[in-house]
Amino acid sequence: METLFTPWQSLGGGALIGVASVLLMATMGRIMGATGILAGLLYPAGWSDWSWRAAVLAGMASGPLAVSLLTGHMPVVQVPVSTPMLIVGGFIVGVGVTFGSGCTSGHGVCGMARLSPRSIAAVITFMITTGLTVYVVRHIIGG
Repeated sequence: METLFTPWQSLGGGALIGVASVLLMATMGRIMGATGILAGLLYPAGWSDWSWRAAVLAGMASGPLAVSLLTGHMPVVQVPVSTPMLIVGGFIVGVGVTFGSGCTSGHGVCGMARLSPRSIAAVITFMITTGLTVYVVRHIIGG
């Protein structure tokens, strides 16, 4: 499995995530954690709470359409695992988000920016776990 190095796309995507996080905090006073936004969309406190969450998630989901409008073609997405593995992975991520009290976007983007000790510890845990997982999958299992 080859990982493509895409510094300009990554820089652009990171900048957009950063700007969106700052705008959400400045306008709504809310942290841009994807799982918290999704959870609040499923169980909203009211219409105004639901509407901003729906707008943020629609913006996240419309990324491929924006790329298509800018480049003239849809981005190619390759998922090199089976559907059962995606389901297992989603379950593992859900458990991690629950025990970690948030996801990578909430802790990594917003929590780190606020110098939250809990978020710093969570991101260190994410990064170590990610590194170990990639090593095991690529070099031990041979994926």
